[in-house]
Amino acid sequence: MGKPQKARGAAFLLSSILIVLVLAACSDDISVPFFLGAQEFSVSDKAQRKALNDALEVLQSPQLKKSGYYPEQRMLAARRISSILIEDGQKASAARFLSALADEHDAYETWYLFAAAAVYESMGSGPIAQLFYERIINTLPDMTIEGQSIHRTCLTKLLQSDNRPEKKVAWYREFIRRFPEADEIGAFHFLLAKEYEKLGLWSQAIEEYRRFLPYSEITIPGYPDAHDYARKIVEFNDSPKDWTYADLDELVDNIRKAIAARSPKALQKYMSKAGFFAMSWYKEGGEESNSNVLFNFSHFMTRGPIYVAPSLDRSYNDSEAFLRTSGWTGYIPLWYLYFRRVDFPADPKVHGNWEWAGIYFGEKLQ
Repeated sequence: MGKPQKARGAAFLLSSILIVLVLAACSDDISVPFFLGAQEFSVSDKAQRKALNDALEVLQSPQLKKSGYYPEQRMLAARRISSILIEDGQKASAARFLSALADEHDAYETWYLFAAAAVYESMGSGPIAQLFYERIINTLPDMTIEGQSIHRTCLTKLLQSDNRPEKKVAWYREFIRRFPEADEIGAFHFLLAKEYEKLGLWSQAIEEYRRFLPYSEITIPGYPDAHDYARKIVEFNDSPKDWTYADLDELVDNIRKAIAARSPKALQKYMSKAGFFAMSWYKEGGEESNSNVLFNFSHFMTRGPIYVAPSLDRSYNDSEAFLRTSGWTGYIPLWYLYFRRVDFPADPKVHGNWEWAGIYFGEKLQ
């Protein structure tokens, strides 16, 4: 239907970390505590003693520390120790162990913190994991695991969390800048625009909606009408907006006069130029799927008089109104003209005005 879901790469990388950390250890038959600096490791599975002991010897080896291979060997040993602790049900110890190794700031610092964050997240400690993800993004170089960027995964994780719009804007922009070919880019333009909306930064929001529009095959969970919404925002912004009226009665009166004069040109003047729709009350898909119609009133004014109700329909409220009309040429002579308030905070001069937004064919549903 579209591009792969945005979480696929992140989920794969996170699962790869956890799979690596739970590799089976070697076997033995004695259980004793082990020490690394101030940390104590005691495992209940006797079969894991030798594997744990071997890994600890790598970390403590004076000869290996002097070699150029030590950072990589240290990381492999840490991975083995972590897997044993996790298998033994000691996830918190594994996470603390990994984060402590990161404090030594070697070439694998990014991996240690990311692995620790993955363990914390698997424990349900999301806020701690988020602190680590943010620290990696802000202070550490990127690394790849199984061909996936750790920075990309960290950004994806942070964007899936509940954070302030200011932070999410920065993360979306960072992701879009650094990974422009990623599958998530289309959806992230839209979601970045939503965060700009929350901050009242409408010009930035509109530009992100504009960038989102070419991604016509993208679906965004939680936003089934994303494309219609973005299109209407962009169209409205780019239009002159001269069909909106602060006074609904004035707009309705002008339409009455145009109908009485049988003037298609005058009617078209008062139509919304952004998303005007024409549809039956029973039409499936809603107004969004029937918008942008090229409506020529001259085709519907060729016979007798057109009657306009003396007042708005009783369902009129503060945000929408209907005007019953009849006598139009065609299969359905009865139309309800639909009016609604403009919702466009980007332009305070028209926000809250009224527009003639569309037409419903047939008798109004009760």
